[in-house]
Amino acid sequence: MANAQEIDKLAVRMAVEHQFASYPESTLQDVYKAFYQEHFGPEHMITDTDAVRQYLDYELTNMSNERGSLYYESIGIDGNYVRVYLKSVVDGLITADELMQAFLDSAEARQEPAVEWSSKWEAIVQVIDEIKPGFCVDERTALRQASLDNKAVHHSRIYNDNYHPHYRIIERSIFEILLKPAIDG
Repeated sequence: MANAQEIDKLAVRMAVEHQFASYPESTLQDVYKAFYQEHFGPEHMITDTDAVRQYLDYELTNMSNERGSLYYESIGIDGNYVRVYLKSVVDGLITADELMQAFLDSAEARQEPAVEWSSKWEAIVQVIDEIKPGFCVDERTALRQASLDNKAVHHSRIYNDNYHPHYRIIERSIFEILLKPAIDG
């Protein structure tokens, strides 16, 4: 039987490979963002509820090229969080109010303490080096510092140009109860 460290490394490898398979134009910054989102959830994004709602409305009005038929996907190692794409609102499967409530509820459901993030990120980078040696070396110093500061990053310009991401991060159990039944219809 594998020990916990080996299992974690395998889970990290599978999540990294999924990121590269699903989003081949990802930079290291985009991989960081995906794992950061799973570690912290959406808490870092909510400082003013009214501003969050205004931005959601703005994004719904102005988004274009939503990624294919994808309505949601698990992110990270353990799948504790789900990216729910705004396409699910645009296509009338859920309302903006339902998504907003799930997003706010998720901000209160953070999974892991902030102090563990930098060491987790270093382990992720080690796995990336096994898969793609030397991948995005120029981004590493800035992202290492971001991890030490528990700082979020935006998607890279390359990612935005290729995938036009419009989503909200929702904690898995909240998603399963509040959104998934309506999305899966």
